[in-house]
Amino acid sequence: MLKFPLNIEKHNFPPLAMALGYFDGVHRGHQQVILEAKKKAEADGINSAVMTFDPHPSVVLGKEKKHVKYITPLHEKVRLIEKHGIDYLFIVQFTENFANLLPQEFIDQYVIGLNVKHVVAGFDYTYGRMGRGTMETLPFHSREQFSYTIVPKFSEGYEKVSSTRIRHLINEGATDKLPSLLGRYYTTTGIVVHGDKRGRTIGFPTANINNDDEYLMPPTGVYAVRMKVNDVWHEGVCNVGYKPTFNHEALKLSVEVHLFEFNQDIYEEEVIVEWHLYLRKEQKFSGIEELVKQIAKDKQHALDYFKKS
Repeated sequence: MLKFPLNIEKHNFPPLAMALGYFDGVHRGHQQVILEAKKKAEADGINSAVMTFDPHPSVVLGKEKKHVKYITPLHEKVRLIEKHGIDYLFIVQFTENFANLLPQEFIDQYVIGLNVKHVVAGFDYTYGRMGRGTMETLPFHSREQFSYTIVPKFSEGYEKVSSTRIRHLINEGATDKLPSLLGRYYTTTGIVVHGDKRGRTIGFPTANINNDDEYLMPPTGVYAVRMKVNDVWHEGVCNVGYKPTFNHEALKLSVEVHLFEFNQDIYEEEVIVEWHLYLRKEQKFSGIEELVKQIAKDKQHALDYFKKS
């Protein structure tokens, strides 16, 4: 991680073609920017790079927001960028001092100072204090030390693909609409922990998942999901909620996955949940029998969905 102030003398990087952006979600719009930098690096025979920031600027600059939920927390963002075969990833620690850098100071220290020969960014990328640096001011701030490519707006369904749009869909539970924007299904990671084991007593054992707190979670309800356990994907249904049938005072959101055709002890395993389709809202049932009937219906609904997809 690069910290402010940057000691340029300590760093000795080869010539770079670098993509600039925050990249929460590493969605299809972001991928245009990242892959353009990779393409330019290959064409010029230099190394590819991506620069991002952590934490989210609103955590530092916002008056109230001290904890932001992410589409891709930092570890997930790193994994996805790495998948694109990028040579260097710079993670800049976003602080108040860094936010106060003048646009020219940012370019001098974090672009020219890192031996960047070509910059790639989206048409709406801003840099420096108050976002005063834009793609229009970049030629002036470059001091003719690097060239640049502006990536135009990337749309899907007549609307810009953006982290804001994706966040809205996750908050609505519209997980089936995410692949066309992300280029993949939405995923979250967590550790399987011991729950109250009530599921197995009614014939539907579940994996109780303690999710990474930094992920933006879909709303309460029942979903068709796939879950990756020990590098193998399994189909199932997931209940996100507060278990109203059993627990009147639950405060912590629970995420429980029932996998089809699965019988393994996976406590303490890290798993990935891939969110496919919202099936129904969470509801309170009059008793166990009614609950069991509904879970059987949910399971069938999910099985039908996976058969078609």
